Amino acid sequence: MAYRFLLAEKCFNTIDIFEQQASFGGVWNYSNDPVGTIDIPQTNPHQPLDEPIWQSVSDGTGIANGAQQATFVSPMYEGLETNIPHSIMQFSDMPSLEDHQLFPSREAVTQYLEDYGEDVRHLVSFQTQVMNICKTRSTAHLVRLKNLQTGTVYEQIYDAVMVATGHFTVPNLPSIKGIEEWNQANPGVISHTKLYRRPGPFTDKKVVVVGNAASGTDIASQIGTVCKHPLLMSQRSKSMLAVAAGYKEDVPEIAEFLPESHGTRAVRFADGRVEEDVDAIVFATGYYYSFPFLSSLESKLISTGERIQHLYMHLFYIDDPTLAFVAFPTKIIPFRTVEAQGAVVARVWANRLELPSTLEMSRWEEDVIAERGAGRAFHVLSFPKDFDYHKELVDWATRATGRGGKMPVRWSAKDRWARERFPAIKKAFGEKGNARHGIKTLQELGFDYDAWLREQVP
Repeated sequence: MAYRFLLAEKCFNTIDIFEQQASFGGVWNYSNDPVGTIDIPQTNPHQPLDEPIWQSVSDGTGIANGAQQATFVSPMYEGLETNIPHSIMQFSDMPSLEDHQLFPSREAVTQYLEDYGEDVRHLVSFQTQVMNICKTRSTAHLVRLKNLQTGTVYEQIYDAVMVATGHFTVPNLPSIKGIEEWNQANPGVISHTKLYRRPGPFTDKKVVVVGNAASGTDIASQIGTVCKHPLLMSQRSKSMLAVAAGYKEDVPEIAEFLPESHGTRAVRFADGRVEEDVDAIVFATGYYYSFPFLSSLESKLISTGERIQHLYMHLFYIDDPTLAFVAFPTKIIPFRTVEAQGAVVARVWANRLELPSTLEMSRWEEDVIAERGAGRAFHVLSFPKDFDYHKELVDWATRATGRGGKMPVRWSAKDRWARERFPAIKKAFGEKGNARHGIKTLQELGFDYDAWLREQVP
């Protein structure tokens, strides 16, 4: 967590952390069956602040004690496991995940984050929603806050603000020909993975899952245990994470939702195939970047919601580097990336590192656009880009003047070796079925770095 690097600089008078959930973990906090629906299609990233859902607090025995706490709809679902081995996923200064299965459960990660944050709990204002952030005349940041328990709204002023809200709030549910009319005729059939919790509701149903990245592949494997076979896996390209399974059939993307004159609940795929009597369609099509609490800047930060605009190194707002965004690139190893990002931000704000000129930072953004485009691919750091990015941040942090602070850990050769094999490792883990829960090391899956290293010697 980036705040540890701010604390380690020992030069900031005040460090406050605001969290709208009732505990550590952010997106890892599980929310019960979500209330409400998602717009279909959902193509607008400019959404209002999330409204809290009030749930009774248990006394630890499963009995409600009368108290209520604010929760927010999260994309966590029952049976979720990480798609990163714990040896690389965990923070460098707390390796306790090694006691769990190789790809830990969401419950294990949630507890891990709770334990990791315990020593700074006194700095955190839980159940506090950031309503708006804007600049004052003195160029400081005026932060408007709401205590969700009391309803009290108040303001505080800060010299710098770090945004670490994640990007799993506003679902992307694309506009496909006929989808709106089809949804009106068949309410409740179309949904998004953000609202998925368990496979039970899909029992004996004909199901289409749209999207085959990590969540789509995992959720399809769960639904595939109860739905009518084959589950139709709609995808633009083959997934590196897919496990060979008899329950599913790969089909192209949906080209059109057909009116009733073409059959009951019918869709046409890009290859012309028509499928009728579809009972459920789950979109695993990701999320938009969205910052409703930055209303004065939102139009400059996001337009289509596919990326954050005007950022240098996926980190600093170019027009005002006292505003930083951590953990927003995708296809990364998030905990270690946040450590490296936190080290750089802390040193820059402590005046121990210099930023390039505004012109140079803008050129960096233009160079990335020239390489990857101005859309969703801008923040995608698939291997080895994620390792290169981490190395660049660590190298930058080491150039800080003076002493002190907290240094992020560099990736080892073994880490890089494992990262390169993630898809194969995850596949092998999934193919173990229930036996996977007892597997804690790469070696148990047949991935032995030392053996591989010996084989490289001529």
